[in-house]
Amino acid sequence: MTDYANTLEFGVFLTPDANGFDGLLTSAQLAEVSGYDLLTVQDHPYQKSFLDAWTLLSFLGARTSAIRLSPNVANLPLRPPVVLAKAAASLDVLTGGRVELGLGAGAFWDAVVAAGGPRRTPGEAVDALAEAIELMRAFWAGGRVDFDGTYYGAHGLGAGPLPTRQIPIWIGALKPRMLRLTGRLADAWVPSLGFAPPEQIPEMAAIIDEAALAAGRSPADVRRMYNIHGRFGTGRGLLEGSPADWAEQLAGLTLEHGFSTYVLAADDPSMIERFAAEVAPAVRELVEVERERAALDQPAEPVAPTTEPIEVPAAAGADTSLPVPATPDDGTRLSGERVWDESTRPTRPEPAGQDYRPDQRAAAQHLVDIHDHLRGELAQVRDVLAQVRSGSMDVGSARSAINTMTMRQNNWTLGAYCEAYCRVVTGHHTLEDTAVFPHLRHADPGLAPVLDRLVEEHHVIHDVLDRFDRALVALVADEDGTALDGVEDAVDLLSDTLLSHLAYEERELLGPLARFGYY
Repeated sequence: MTDYANTLEFGVFLTPDANGFDGLLTSAQLAEVSGYDLLTVQDHPYQKSFLDAWTLLSFLGARTSAIRLSPNVANLPLRPPVVLAKAAASLDVLTGGRVELGLGAGAFWDAVVAAGGPRRTPGEAVDALAEAIELMRAFWAGGRVDFDGTYYGAHGLGAGPLPTRQIPIWIGALKPRMLRLTGRLADAWVPSLGFAPPEQIPEMAAIIDEAALAAGRSPADVRRMYNIHGRFGTGRGLLEGSPADWAEQLAGLTLEHGFSTYVLAADDPSMIERFAAEVAPAVRELVEVERERAALDQPAEPVAPTTEPIEVPAAAGADTSLPVPATPDDGTRLSGERVWDESTRPTRPEPAGQDYRPDQRAAAQHLVDIHDHLRGELAQVRDVLAQVRSGSMDVGSARSAINTMTMRQNNWTLGAYCEAYCRVVTGHHTLEDTAVFPHLRHADPGLAPVLDRLVEEHHVIHDVLDRFDRALVALVADEDGTALDGVEDAVDLLSDTLLSHLAYEERELLGPLARFGYY
């Protein structure tokens, strides 16, 4: 089973038909209120009946408030990288951090040439895409951009505006060379069911995973997305049966092939609504049950605390009407070191009890789900170290054990696994600091002291993660096992800080997130 343990998300893939714009807008707004995460559109500038993708995305961004936006996928040969980077950054700023960027190396070359673009061989198209990604990311980093490539260049360019964060790049890849590029550079892989059926996915995914590892990344760094289509009915084929059949099949694709984002190609509002109401929740439930079952098959060794539990301050006036409880902090601490004074944490009294809509409850639950993933990953780190300590496995065997973990991939080393975990935590905190927290600060100025404290704690946790990573490097290079004590001390401190922080954040922010959303 290959489950990369990424949070499940769902999106729609709409046809930018200029003659059916009213229906297109209705479908886009329906997707948002139905709880979809992503709104994507085709990009074929040479198709006379299609609206321009970026103009359309800008319009839809102004008519929605939370759903993320992306071309699926942008036609790179007809969109110069600097102009594309600026367009994506501009829309990201205007929508409060809601833009992602699907990229394609190019297809339909006769049409591209007819529109004034270049004709490229497959190898040239892949090389040009690699250059474009490097150039666009340099643009998003800001400052002066100097880039000399075979296909693209920039000389003394002042980059701006800057996006709210490094915009995620998806690549639509099918052939080996493009798949290797995806593993090396992309944030996500987005094949389409019609061109990459499930039986072909393992071979393609193996190429991506190998390339990711060779580039010093984990396979889980490349999110697996799937453009899907089908119909509800009584058929027995893939995505031809009932919503329950769809849910079972999509859950299987997640658990067996690692897909965590499904983008439904549909323009029919009834199809969009039914998928959101009947399929997506069932997929989440099936995957959650299986992940929990798999976690029980690999229990972590209990670790005895080395210090007495501390007294954890209670929230002031927590809103008990929100049916999504914050994860409790029982005060258990494993390390004798303290990196902050928890008694000085500010609190934000919740308003009087209120009724929360299903979408508001889901917003609060989303934060808990993300945190549960981080807590579960931390438990797996502890389990590996406990087995090394007990003598039931050495470091080399621990690497092999991680290969078989339900949520891991082949050929991971202990250091690579833990390094990836550190990146997940840091990425989560960066998203909060640059997008979520500014939104909440604007929506409720009274949250400012809490948000300031959370940002401060993110910096502290980053330092603790660095210490943990340095200890792991020493362990991997250690031959006599003396470095293990330092790793265990580091993971104890990481456990204390991270688990305490996550519990505090849930306690203070579940209510505001339910009321105001993330963006």
